[in-house]
Amino acid sequence: MSPIRIALYDSTLRDGAQAEGVAFSLNDKLSATARLDELGVDYVEGGYPASNEKDKAYFEQIAKRPRKTTQICAFGMTRRKGVVASKDAGLAQLVQSGAPVLTIVGKASLFQAREILCVSPEENLAMIEETIRYVAESGKRVFFDAEHFFDGWKYDSAYALETLRVAVCAGAEAVVLCDTNGGSMPDEVAEGTRQALAAVRTVLSSSADMPGIRAEGEKAALPDNVVVGIHAHNDCGLAVANTLAAVDAGATMAQGTMNGLGERCGNADLLVVAANLALKKGGRYEVLKPGSIERLTAASRFFYDLTNVNPFFGQPFVGKSAFTHKGGMHVSGINRNSFSYEHIAPEAVGNERRVLVSELSGKSNILACAKKYRLEEDGSLDAETIKKILDVITSKENQGYQYEAADGSFKLLVKKIKGEFHPSFQRINYQTSVVVNVINESYTTNATVATVKLSVGKRGEIRHEVAEGDGPVDALNNALRKALQPIYPELEEMKLVDYKVRVLNSDAATAATTRVIIESSDGEEHWGTVGVSENVVEASWIALCDSIEYKLSKTFGDRN
Repeated sequence: MSPIRIALYDSTLRDGAQAEGVAFSLNDKLSATARLDELGVDYVEGGYPASNEKDKAYFEQIAKRPRKTTQICAFGMTRRKGVVASKDAGLAQLVQSGAPVLTIVGKASLFQAREILCVSPEENLAMIEETIRYVAESGKRVFFDAEHFFDGWKYDSAYALETLRVAVCAGAEAVVLCDTNGGSMPDEVAEGTRQALAAVRTVLSSSADMPGIRAEGEKAALPDNVVVGIHAHNDCGLAVANTLAAVDAGATMAQGTMNGLGERCGNADLLVVAANLALKKGGRYEVLKPGSIERLTAASRFFYDLTNVNPFFGQPFVGKSAFTHKGGMHVSGINRNSFSYEHIAPEAVGNERRVLVSELSGKSNILACAKKYRLEEDGSLDAETIKKILDVITSKENQGYQYEAADGSFKLLVKKIKGEFHPSFQRINYQTSVVVNVINESYTTNATVATVKLSVGKRGEIRHEVAEGDGPVDALNNALRKALQPIYPELEEMKLVDYKVRVLNSDAATAATTRVIIESSDGEEHWGTVGVSENVVEASWIALCDSIEYKLSKTFGDRN
């Protein structure tokens, strides 16, 4: 039996933009659309052209750009109450947007019609019918977003289902069942979807008149088939589960957003939906285009960068921690067989396995990390050495060190314990000073200066340099480089790309211990280093020195 094609409809650029702290520029929206097209997403909802100039410009620009897979949809509402559809300014802008597919949202709840729109049940049905008919007769494909469908179905199922029948008779190619408040349970969604499918099939198969909607002679205008879709919000943490329940009940369109962005608690995460449908349903469903599932992790990270939202490490399938193992028993298991603690291979979604080292680690963690970093190729990691590494890590983490994001420091630590590390330089002393010039009560200027004195290389050449910077850490970094780059010009390739400070015991106030993690890159590799001290400058110095030592050790090995 051939797999059932599930169309994926992405609403990141409209629904996702309603998330707190998220705003898309025009270029962002165009770049996002190109990425979604590469992935093979079937429909992209580009925005609401009647609401702002940026969305209008998006539809003008996107129409000029070729796409391989994606159909562009514009979002709009039913006509206003008491207004003829052809005279509604918002609908006119929607039709003129240039989008081939128009998604019309209307109330599928009797409660919402009466209490929120303040219209009669009949007027709400007329607003749906007249709007969809007007848009369809303009030559556009029409989808109907049945807003509040599941709440409306629980309140008055007959009326909620009637809104779907009205939309289909008016020319909608798809009716999308919306769990707008995100409060429905998977069993409710499954049953509501089954009843919606039955209602749509009744319309398509019936030859009887539907008074007030379509005359029998116009029956030929009905589409041969109508897609039933699902649009779930995540207010109960069930958006993905509800989406899968609807698909298993017969829905063939799944709506959502990249990384689950959206108002309040967000929408169904379309990446997680796609992975589940493709990998966890026994081959029953087909999504995206061939090869795209292996690119889901890259797509997730692209959208985190685009939206400037911090990644959720625990995100299923695509999160940084999705295939990360810390407990010694777990690592021992995956070393024997990865499926002991992983439900799929991380490569299936473009992710990777990570093994962490901490006070919870066992020998398996150390061995796994050593293999990953090629620290055991000479056979020097015997049981005694592994025990020493574990003891040192336990002691260091008790002081506040953490190696999960500091692979560079971990590698240096192992080399030191094995007796393979030879420092490229040794500090003699360093000093930082900040001079603040008070111009007036509201304006000051400051200059930060750092002085470092080092013994460099095997010959112990003394280097004494001073440099300015934007704050003491930047000044220290500049002074270190000024002292070392004449001898090690390779350091010019290296850049600090991130700097994080964590207060470990905030109850100690200004005497609190701080952990500094620095991320560095030389264009070929990224690595993290860590420093801990009650003095944030000293913690930064330790991490800075490790970052430079790691670069030099991987460049020169043991020759320094």
